[in-house]
Amino acid sequence: MASDDTSSLLDPSIFEYLKAHGEEELEVGDKLHQITAALNRHISTCQGFLSRIHSTPSSKLPPLLKHVEDDGIKPEIESIGELAQFASNYPYYKYNGKWTRAVQNVVATILLTGWLGGLGTESRPGELGRLLAIEEVGQILRVPVNLKDRDAFHITIEEYILALTDITEELSRLAMNSVTMGDINLTVRISGFIKDLFAGFQLLNLKNDIVRKRVDAVKYHVKKVEDVIYDLSLRNLIPKQEASS
Repeated sequence: MASDDTSSLLDPSIFEYLKAHGEEELEVGDKLHQITAALNRHISTCQGFLSRIHSTPSSKLPPLLKHVEDDGIKPEIESIGELAQFASNYPYYKYNGKWTRAVQNVVATILLTGWLGGLGTESRPGELGRLLAIEEVGQILRVPVNLKDRDAFHITIEEYILALTDITEELSRLAMNSVTMGDINLTVRISGFIKDLFAGFQLLNLKNDIVRKRVDAVKYHVKKVEDVIYDLSLRNLIPKQEASS
């Protein structure tokens, strides 16, 4: 009798609701996996194109950067658009862990391409050494950034900062390879940029442990490039006005 009384108190709709919700989460997760898998393939392609900067003199970068934009970044933009359209139908912070690393990598490819002089527009041509702001990255990707007023897909400040730490590592490598290619001016330019970027990071009140550790690691990239500059200075290979800048 007690068992019958207990069963009568259980509303079957509760379990139907739980089952439906569980199935929906599985479907959403599977769809996000498909979208991010395609996005990661585009990212790998774009990163492969960008790896050629390490064997390309800066004077010959424009054709390479055009190739990166057309065949690397444009497919990324399309995949980000698909991700944004789908993900915005669901709570952002419930699922953003499934795509945040991929988004960070996309932002990094855009920042690196922009810094090298790509992604120019009619109103603002590309320029070597230019750092794109997060709002400019959002405009390129056609998605909002740092949303506070609604629950939808967006680029976060943390993703932007982590992407910046990624490009400092790539640029520190480029600084050394530029010496090999005889492009010492680029090495000096990179040194100044990374030092300025690290100094800017010190002004931030970073509460995210992952972001703080990654930002702290930038000092090693600074040191790596400073060592290259010091060696070049000892060999009198840096013009005085550049060495003092």
